[in-house]
Amino acid sequence: MNKPAGKFRDQDINPCIEEGDASQKCMNHYNYDKNMCGAYFQNYKRCRSYWHNIMLQRRRDGVKPDMPTAAERQEMLARLGGKPY
Repeated sequence: MNKPAGKFRDQDINPCIEEGDASQKCMNHYNYDKNMCGAYFQNYKRCRSYWHNIMLQRRRDGVKPDMPTAAERQEMLARLGGKPY
């Protein structure tokens, strides 16, 4: 796998791998008919938006790294009682 593609599969960099995979699986299942996968796309967009806002807030607060690690995200989601998106 080349480096740019590998970056998107890194759990510490991309918090929405699971949602992206679900969207891709839906597209494969429905022969790339986007109309059948709208719910998956919306879930992915909500995921990206949620973690983007977290990243911006951490950046404003001076917290490094900007994006929480995969372990930190799991702890955050556990405190929230699951995914808020």
